[in-house]
Amino acid sequence: MTQVPSERGAEVGRRIGVGLMYGLWKPRVLGAWRVPASGPVIFAVNHSHNIDGPMVMGVAPRPTHFLIKKEAFVGPLDPFLTGIGQVKVDRGSTDRTAISRALGVLEQGGVLGIFPEGTRGEGDFAAIRAGLAYFAVRSGAPIVPVAVLGSSDRPGRLIKALPPLRSRVDVVFGDPFDAGDGSGRRTRKALDEATERIQKQLTAHLENARRLTGR
Repeated sequence: MTQVPSERGAEVGRRIGVGLMYGLWKPRVLGAWRVPASGPVIFAVNHSHNIDGPMVMGVAPRPTHFLIKKEAFVGPLDPFLTGIGQVKVDRGSTDRTAISRALGVLEQGGVLGIFPEGTRGEGDFAAIRAGLAYFAVRSGAPIVPVAVLGSSDRPGRLIKALPPLRSRVDVVFGDPFDAGDGSGRRTRKALDEATERIQKQLTAHLENARRLTGR
């Protein structure tokens, strides 16, 4: 029996995130009202900087369980990330424990956060892994695209690895959409089609978010 990450832990994580993100930067959040108030949801977040995940955790209207690479779970961060309901994933293999934990979050009506690009890059949704389609089709949960803009514009003066303190970071939530075709099929072809559908939606959302924010 796989243990499902704690919803209460994720809420603690959200509160820590609120304090840190609003304390260190100036998040501007657009479209948070689009996030369904209850039921399973998948956040598909572009990834260009290390703070993108914590930023979304801090500004999202609901507690979020992110799929996070196992390399981040080092030393004291391991019990901390686990304690705030985050899901450790081994990207080098089919990590069945992480998959069942993530599906467990959705089965219990929670919010699962995924970086569909798999790793930090340009943050433009150019390469999307099939994992997002699998979770969306398997669970039937709607996907909410999330664009984080401004986190990687320029390095901070004090800490190069972070955006400048008190700089503005925009987080734009898009309209929820279904990745599947409604048939519930989970064949390779159905997942490929879902991935294509997702890519189009996420790219369009990012363009719209850039227009909205002027970034």
